[in-house]
Amino acid sequence: MLILGSQSPRRREILNFFSLPFQQVHSAFDETQVLFQGDPRAFVKEIARRKAEGLRLKYPEDIILTADTTVYIHGKILEKPENMQEAYGMLRILSGNSHQVFTGVCVVHQKKEFVEVEETRVEFCELTEPEIHAYAAAFHPLDKAGGYAIQKAGSLIVKRIEGCYYNVMGLPLQTMRRLLLKAGIDLWQSFKSV
Repeated sequence: MLILGSQSPRRREILNFFSLPFQQVHSAFDETQVLFQGDPRAFVKEIARRKAEGLRLKYPEDIILTADTTVYIHGKILEKPENMQEAYGMLRILSGNSHQVFTGVCVVHQKKEFVEVEETRVEFCELTEPEIHAYAAAFHPLDKAGGYAIQKAGSLIVKRIEGCYYNVMGLPLQTMRRLLLKAGIDLWQSFKSV
């Protein structure tokens, strides 16, 4: 059985592209235990790895998939905002600027652990203050790194993207495919008909 160690509805949505049976569970790892030391790649990689480690004892025979996503701009990371004021502030920082989205993905199977990091560059449109407030009201920013969603109408704020779209949603497809293959799951054998 594949265990998705994440409560993210977006990660569940991406995994549901495939006919692969999986169970979505909460990883109890406290992400605040990992401090940002200036390297966003190392940061998301470590959190994804620690989330998987926390589930390994509970699901010793299963394949565990975890991920962590952060937004990186001007040498700082923007994680999930704690309140709406912080979300507005993040959207102001991102407005009219380019930033990077990093996702660390970890797959654990028995004693083997595979971890990779995906990077996507995103450029935002210039946003007015009313647009920032309207966006935050419509897209529930408190459970999203950087306070925004790229999917559906949320992409209205995005001017340009370079790299994996699904990375910005929180689970890069090609990275996930490579890591699951190392654990014996071939997504090419798990297509859902459309």
